[in-house]
Amino acid sequence: MRTFKLSIMDVYLVRELMSPFFFGVALFSALGVAIATLSDLSYKIVNSNLPLISAIEIFCLKIPEYIAYALPISLLLTTLITYSRLSNDNELIALRSTGVSLFRLIIPALIFSLLITFLTFVFNELIVPNANYKVTTILVDKLNEQRKFLLRQDIFYPEYIQVQEENGRATKQLKTLFYAQAFDGENMKSVTILDTEKKTLNKVIISEKGRWNSRSQVWDLFNGVIYNIKETPLAGKEYFFRQTQISLSKTPLELASKSRDPYEMNIAQSQEYIRLLRLLGDEKTVLMFQVRTAQKIAFPFVCIIFALVGSSLGSRPNSASKATGFGICVAIVFGYYFIGFMIGSLGLIGVISPFMAAWIPNILGFSIGIYLLFKPNFA
Repeated sequence: MRTFKLSIMDVYLVRELMSPFFFGVALFSALGVAIATLSDLSYKIVNSNLPLISAIEIFCLKIPEYIAYALPISLLLTTLITYSRLSNDNELIALRSTGVSLFRLIIPALIFSLLITFLTFVFNELIVPNANYKVTTILVDKLNEQRKFLLRQDIFYPEYIQVQEENGRATKQLKTLFYAQAFDGENMKSVTILDTEKKTLNKVIISEKGRWNSRSQVWDLFNGVIYNIKETPLAGKEYFFRQTQISLSKTPLELASKSRDPYEMNIAQSQEYIRLLRLLGDEKTVLMFQVRTAQKIAFPFVCIIFALVGSSLGSRPNSASKATGFGICVAIVFGYYFIGFMIGSLGLIGVISPFMAAWIPNILGFSIGIYLLFKPNFA
């Protein structure tokens, strides 16, 4: 079996790719942070009294996100410009005259793209989610901003049980309803618990605060009252307490402590949160998180697609100049993200599966790259 070995040509091509690639990453990252972050931070400093130190911290925390976006875009521009230069300088013709195929010429670019794919995945898994979550935490703490997926107020959790009906059908019935007015990271504040097993209101518990007891696997409630409701609600009896324990699921704490925006979670965190959302029966939010998680997995592979498309286009005779190449790069990136947005929207409304919503843009992009590579009379 013939093994692939790096030749002098491969080393030369990779070296040609590296300098413009790192320049592109720095350029696109700086542009992204400057355009998307600076104006917003300036507004918050002036109008919302965001401390300057916090603004600088947010600015630094946003850099990893834009580096992750810049990696595939830089790879596209790098391969397009590098192979265009090689074509214009007749270096590709010289190499092909020795019997080297076009596919063999772009293998170094594809190998380089595999490394960038891995780097993009690492950024999106280990660095970007935590950085984005810290940004949200700062804005919530300093400006009291409300965030859709950050559960710090109005924590609501209904616990259901499966009940066998007389006709043999299994139906879902509400067992317990948990509500907390606020969550400070450790304690639930102003807790109300309704025991509604057997389709009737049996008990109402109101507590000043509640805390999960990990040792006993129960909730510790403080300074409250228990109303035992009998068949006639007005005949209920109340019991005041300083501290009591109640056996209830830990899920309310997990929902509050693990709640984040999809872009503030890695894949494992997203899968765990989807499991919790299923307990709530919130299928719409479950679908949204499934689509975003699938997109998170699919996104790094766009590096391979952009490398294939960029090197294939750049290898054409009479290739474009750097300015034209930049314009082509912008058009390709816009087209890819537009298609990704449209197809992703179909996934969010359930027309197609989350997997297809994430991977169809990649499949289309890869197909276009293969077509450009093997197009007749291409070079």
